[in-house]
Amino acid sequence: MAFLQSQSPRQPIFRAPSVVLWLIAGLAAAHAARMALPPARSADMIYQYALVPARYSHAFVSSQTDLMASWPGTVLERAVPFFSYMALHGGWTHLVINCLWLLAFGPVVARRLGTGLFLAFFLVCGLAGALTYLAFNWGSALPVVGASGAISGLMAAGLRMLPGQAPWTSPDQAPLAPIFSRQILLFAGVWAGINLLAGLTGLGMGGESGLVAWQAHLGGFLAGLLLCGPFDALRPRIVGAPLDR
Repeated sequence: MAFLQSQSPRQPIFRAPSVVLWLIAGLAAAHAARMALPPARSADMIYQYALVPARYSHAFVSSQTDLMASWPGTVLERAVPFFSYMALHGGWTHLVINCLWLLAFGPVVARRLGTGLFLAFFLVCGLAGALTYLAFNWGSALPVVGASGAISGLMAAGLRMLPGQAPWTSPDQAPLAPIFSRQILLFAGVWAGINLLAGLTGLGMGGESGLVAWQAHLGGFLAGLLLCGPFDALRPRIVGAPLDR
């Protein structure tokens, strides 16, 4: 006798949206391509496409005697690093850690916002992280690389969207968790504390402070918290579903 077996429930954690997987693949491909270049060319890419705060300081640029250092680039060339720095990573360990965090929180945001809004949200959070880092490190010649600022924004948005991940809810109908809810404030405090500790003391980095761009992390996280609602309001709604409040 044959029995009809009910379909196993979907396990979203193992079925990341394709946009998240493609984003991870793109970050990995960009890093592999830079690693395949000669060392001199790889270093040039860091100067051109990483975020170097000194390039935006007129006083610093004017003080340089080296021709390359004294040429900050055109307006476009100085604008591109605010986004291109996300595609660069310091090493494979840096890349793998970022991709794991992206795989953990990216699917939650991508399922709710959709492909286009997800990518826009990712870039906006990364931009916020870059601007925050620039504000705290004006004139610094140390470049910042990595997508962790943008991923921190996804983390914040994912926390606010978690109520919609419960099996008994619909992601299109579940409201976002309030910013000032105890859970969000507690996680934000812990995240800020970890980043401050790691950035100021070099925790886990051999005692060298300044190796963690904690300002970019916090800037991206704050952007994710604040902009999650406006972006969520732009997503397509299922006809007849109530709007989030």
